[in-house]
Amino acid sequence: MGLVLVLFSYAHILTNIGQHYTRTHSELDAEAMFVMNKRVRKAVLTWGAAGLMATLPLAAGSMPPMADAAMNSNMAEGSQGSDVSELQSRLGFLGYYHGPVNGNFGWSTYWAVRDFQYAFGLPIDGVAGTATIAKLRLATQAWKPSPSTSTTSSTSAPSASAPSAPATPATSTGGFSASDISLMAHVVYGEARGQPFVGQVAVAAVILNRYHSSLFPHSIPGIIYQPGAFTSISNGQAWLGLHAQNTEAVMDAINGYDPTHGALYYWNPATATSSWVWSQPIITTIGQHVFAK
Repeated sequence: MGLVLVLFSYAHILTNIGQHYTRTHSELDAEAMFVMNKRVRKAVLTWGAAGLMATLPLAAGSMPPMADAAMNSNMAEGSQGSDVSELQSRLGFLGYYHGPVNGNFGWSTYWAVRDFQYAFGLPIDGVAGTATIAKLRLATQAWKPSPSTSTTSSTSAPSASAPSAPATPATSTGGFSASDISLMAHVVYGEARGQPFVGQVAVAAVILNRYHSSLFPHSIPGIIYQPGAFTSISNGQAWLGLHAQNTEAVMDAINGYDPTHGALYYWNPATATSSWVWSQPIITTIGQHVFAK
């Protein structure tokens, strides 16, 4: 009878322990819980209820520590602080961010967030919101903070007492006319429609890289209408339609996003037969295109 009472007490107390830690830790470590249960069972069977009570502190000590504090989930261009440093560090851990971990959410961080969002199937807006932060933390569970990621107190983008929309990076036309932008957007449509957004930005980036190169005419029409420069101009595909996303891709390229890393040429490897293009140093492949210097 005494053993039954002890076991009943054990079950009741163990249930309370489980409820307590379920409330305190949203995700219990299964192995730690197994160790705790094993210790408690041994204490009850060996020493009875008194042994159980003596074991509780030890069992509690084996529980996993609380998760580290969540990053601010409303970071955008202009945000500053340790949360931004952690964001930069985690993005760098995955290879999306290559700038300094300085706690300043600038353009490099903005583009890194966009690249991460694209790769993980998230809405692409360059804002580190709740869904983006949650996915980033899940993808960087092996990441460890360094002293440089926690030296500055966290401050998010400036906000008033009432909730406001996340800051959006200012968009510049780069000195290009509306006609230039429209012309580039049509080329993006003709050359990269149906491809991922980053592939559309890549085509626009090549046009701009040519614009800044001494090897090509220093005007958008001069570059685009060069004989044989763009297949979609030669065959008329560029004029069959236009989507808002094509213009957005051009604007992203104008504002500094170059996923090709300076490419001057691109081609479809499934259709390109020119030995000259294949002799160019290849930089990367994006969508259906190979990009080269």
